[in-house]
This record gives sequence, C-alpha cells and structure tokens, in this order.
Amino acid sequence: MTTDPDRALLALLRENARASTAELARKLGVSRTTVQSRIERLEQRGVIAGYSVRLSPDYEKNLVRAHILVTALPKVSAAVEAVLKRIPEVRTLHSVSGNFDMIVVVEAPSVRDLDALIDRIGALEGVERTLSSIILSTRIDR
Repeated sequence: MTTDPDRALLALLRENARASTAELARKLGVSRTTVQSRIERLEQRGVIAGYSVRLSPDYEKNLVRAHILVTALPKVSAAVEAVLKRIPEVRTLHSVSGNFDMIVVVEAPSVRDLDALIDRIGALEGVERTLSSIILSTRIDR
C-alpha cells in the first residue's frame, strides 16, 4: 500500500522521472535522503518497475497513432500477443472484455506506414478481425 507522500512522489516522477532527488525533495518539502529512501523502497516493493522516455509533443505531432481493436482465436491469443510484442510500432496492448479481445495502440511515421501496419496486424495467424480508429488529438495525457 502506498501512502500520501508516496503518491505525491510518484506524481512528480511521472511528470519528470529524471528529476534530481534535490529537486524532488524541494517540491515535497522533505530531505534528499527521505526522497532517496522512498524511491528505493518503492522500487524494492515493485511499485516503481522502471523509468521510460517521454517523447516531446514536437516529435509526436509527426506520428500517426491509432487504436486497433483485435478479435483473436482463443487458442492462439497468446501467440498473437507474442508477435505484437515484437512489433516496435506497438506502443501498448490491452486485453479487454466485450466484442474484441485486445486494444492495440500503435504509432507510425505516416498514414501509408500506418495502413501497412494495420494490414500486417490483421494478417497475423489467429487474428479474426480488426477495427481501427486513428487518434486525431490527445486531450488528456497523464
């Protein structure tokens, strides 16, 4: 279980995972040692699993992103997931309930590349059907 101070630290790290412990400590009103020990404890407990790169809006504005809803045959669903993991344009993969089994969020440098990617995913062994929606804009990204 995380505490309020843990959640405040996590919120700051989500904004900038490269922030120094001194900067985090200043914003939280605690010592650097306290911040460092909280981060270490959160890492050890598996709350913080790693750190990643967040791309700038200037770079991302040139990418075409889409949600691809996928229906897969139940017996090969794990194999479809394994193939999707190896496709670098796949940003996230969600297992969902409802008419589709997965939501795949992808990004490509152009509409032509996105079209080819959607065809590639639709042609995977075990994929029964797909439905795609191009993301026009992102209004909230936390």
